[in-house]
Amino acid sequence: MNPWYDEERGERVAEVAETASCARPGRRRGGTELSALSAFLLLLSTLVLVPLSSPARAQEAGTGSRTAQITVTDLSPEVPREGDTLTVRGTVTNQGTSPITGGRLAAREGVRLTSRSSIDNAVTRTGFQPEADGALVRGHAAELGTLRPGMSRPFALRIPVSDLNLGADGVYQLGVSLTGETEAEQWEQLLGLGRTLLPWQPDGQDPDNARTRLTALWPLISTTHVTARTDADEEQTPVLKDNSLLTEISPGGRLHQMVTLGERLPVTWVIDPDLLASVDAMTEEYQVETSAGLVAGQGQEAARAWLRALREAVRGSEVVALPFADPDLASLAHRGKDVPGALRQLRAATDMAGMTVQTVLGVEPTTDFAWPVEGAIDPDIVSVATSAGAHHIITRSDSIRPADGLSYTPSAARPIGGGTTAVVSDLQLSTLFQDDMTSAGSARLAHQQLLAQTLSITEQEPAKERSVVMAPQRMPTSTQARAMATALDTLSAEADWVWFGDLSAAAAADPDPAANHAVPGTDSYPEELREQELPVSAFQAMRETQRTLDDFQVILTRADRVATPFGNAVRRTMSTSWRGDSAAAARYRSSVQGQLVGLTEQVHLIQKSPITLSGRSATIPVTVQNNLVQGVEGLELRLTSSRRLGLEVGEPQPVSVSGGHSQSVKFSTTARANGRALLEAQLYTADGKPYGEPMRFHADVTSITSAVLVVIAGGVLLVVLAGIRMYSQRKRAGHRPAGEAATEEPEANRGGREEAAGEGDRITDEGDDSGRDTGEDRRAGPGPGEKLDR
Repeated sequence: MNPWYDEERGERVAEVAETASCARPGRRRGGTELSALSAFLLLLSTLVLVPLSSPARAQEAGTGSRTAQITVTDLSPEVPREGDTLTVRGTVTNQGTSPITGGRLAAREGVRLTSRSSIDNAVTRTGFQPEADGALVRGHAAELGTLRPGMSRPFALRIPVSDLNLGADGVYQLGVSLTGETEAEQWEQLLGLGRTLLPWQPDGQDPDNARTRLTALWPLISTTHVTARTDADEEQTPVLKDNSLLTEISPGGRLHQMVTLGERLPVTWVIDPDLLASVDAMTEEYQVETSAGLVAGQGQEAARAWLRALREAVRGSEVVALPFADPDLASLAHRGKDVPGALRQLRAATDMAGMTVQTVLGVEPTTDFAWPVEGAIDPDIVSVATSAGAHHIITRSDSIRPADGLSYTPSAARPIGGGTTAVVSDLQLSTLFQDDMTSAGSARLAHQQLLAQTLSITEQEPAKERSVVMAPQRMPTSTQARAMATALDTLSAEADWVWFGDLSAAAAADPDPAANHAVPGTDSYPEELREQELPVSAFQAMRETQRTLDDFQVILTRADRVATPFGNAVRRTMSTSWRGDSAAAARYRSSVQGQLVGLTEQVHLIQKSPITLSGRSATIPVTVQNNLVQGVEGLELRLTSSRRLGLEVGEPQPVSVSGGHSQSVKFSTTARANGRALLEAQLYTADGKPYGEPMRFHADVTSITSAVLVVIAGGVLLVVLAGIRMYSQRKRAGHRPAGEAATEEPEANRGGREEAAGEGDRITDEGDDSGRDTGEDRRAGPGPGEKLDR
């Protein structure tokens, strides 16, 4: 193109000769001459009056070659052969402000695109460039008639492939242009141009050349649906936070279409086990949270049907199981790995992935693949992924970029050290279907791009077999999934240059030594992805919930009823699906912690009102209430007093309470002084950790009066005196001469002595018999010189 060429104005000049030759039959020669004169005057005004790069002119919409938008919506056949007739269908929309009159649509000759970058440029380029857009194909134009502003009209062109001037095998740009007039500019001109791509291999793949092996991932992933509610009834009915999952798996829903479409495709299924567990929970009785409270779920039949269809769809295909709930590896690597317990959650999510898929689907999945968000990796992400057992990391070619100077697309497998392989998916193939695919034109263009890009890859090194991977977005919409499935189906049926393989085979393929094997540094991680990561506080909250769960489950007789649903809920809090919705993620974390704390509070101490103790010794009952549907055990109840010298409390008591029952635990106490004491009851787990909140109450000791104290003191004095007397009697008995007979004590005196001893017993508060005479004392008589005691 000449450097002075102005695209907006010069394009019409360049088209003059061709539009004249394509004029409608019966048009007078004078009209052609008038068009030529108009074109000359237009060129003159362009060179004289308008600057070469007029920004005002360049920014106008709906003028020049952009007056009409031409969209190709269908090509048949998509991969033409020699002798075929190509049918091109599409729509024309008048985007200008003036009606289009006398419009004619015609195809343009094919222009060979010799590289993958030229394919990208062809589909993104706007405006008309004569040398890049090919000559008009004569003799197969279609009349458009009059088209008012804003109106659209379908068209169909039938062109023999031989007229497209296609040469060697490869990818060609195919254009469709509109020529005509507008009421505002009544001269023949180019008003619109649409482009698509045409793979051309008339004789099929050369048997001497290698085909490209393509691995297409088919992700079956959803958002978090199941809450952590549990233990509310004996059946342990699961609770879903809304009905969105039922919508997705029902006919017409996104996940329903993913299964239906994927069944006939040669793909590798990449599945989040949490999705399977959630749908499996819906096959039985479940509940749904609504604004009016919990309601019974109605999706049992839909859930069973979806799982049946999925089991059939994956039969014979490779299934890759991601860690449970699809954890956000980048968030964990950048924000969570230093929070204690976070990496343990990833390990647990990986361990349960295979078991879940095998239980629900009956197939043994591959579990050693990690898939970071958009395939972006750095050393920290690799380290976190491998710590949980991953040996393969699915990345993308915009993360591990091609080596400088490499003129072809290398195979996906890239060893990155430590026995780990990066499986580098192709950026262009992986992002083809991320745009809005609701329009037929967008879907068709992506369709043709997939055919063209794969053929271009094969032609880069015809003798070199390579393995490439297509890893689309995690959760395609229904329209994106349909567009992708249609393109893969065509590629499988029509393209001789590719064959399909599994992801494991792609990871095990011989790596290309010329490819880039270096993991990008941490600073290279995309900032827009970093901004979407879970905060550190999310992992701290996860740790706190796990601590609460650990302390709770040790007291349960059926710990799995709580450990399993809440453990899964904790892992769901670090799901990749929370990206872009931080508020919802925070609410879910809060709800999990709140529901767990609510369960722990079902085991508690019943508050006591102040009590009064009326004796030196008493028993204080403390009641433990268990409102769970299962029993608790291994607890210990301790009662402590703020006045340990005034009111002593007995030893700690073990606690074991059946579900829905209470237990009264009794503590013996000993009062030493009057007054008020603050008592505190606290439950403890077997490892000595406090459980629940302490229960405090007051105890008033009022029964130890001054009169009672005098009686007690008198009794003690009598016991002491009796002991002194016994001692003195024994001492005198020891000095009595041998053989001297003891004087018998009269019967009356012995009875009186026993009566006195009985009176001493009644004084002591505890019934101490230390004040009684022994039998030896009663048998002994008075010593020498003593008078008989009467």
